[in-house]
Amino acid sequence: MDLIQALTKEQLKPIVPKLNIGDSVRVYNRIKEGNRERIQVFEGTIIAKKGGGISETFTVRRVSYGVGVEKTFPVHSPNVEKVEIIRSGKVRRAKLYYLRGRVGKRSKVKEQLVTVDESNRANPDEA
Repeated sequence: MDLIQALTKEQLKPIVPKLNIGDSVRVYNRIKEGNRERIQVFEGTIIAKKGGGISETFTVRRVSYGVGVEKTFPVHSPNVEKVEIIRSGKVRRAKLYYLRGRVGKRSKVKEQLVTVDESNRANPDEA
């Protein structure tokens, strides 16, 4: 293993959420203002994923006061506190750039119904 791989391996986060295109997520981002530090929440839909390893990023889009806002977050950044997946989207594209031209209900992504495997269920007698 060369030096660059060794340095980047220790910078990777041990637990990374499984992010998919079309998911609605809530990203908790650490913001520094002067000597203060706070957490800012950015909620929207993942429209793109890019890269791999230490340079992996995902782009989140939301409409705020009628204006589309997109932010790109590095997956392994120490400034990204956590990422909550609100709901999973059902999409057939790798990049959802077509959402930029849509407004209102047309900009929604269908929700993916999650099927629970019998082996993954904690108590199979419930149901």
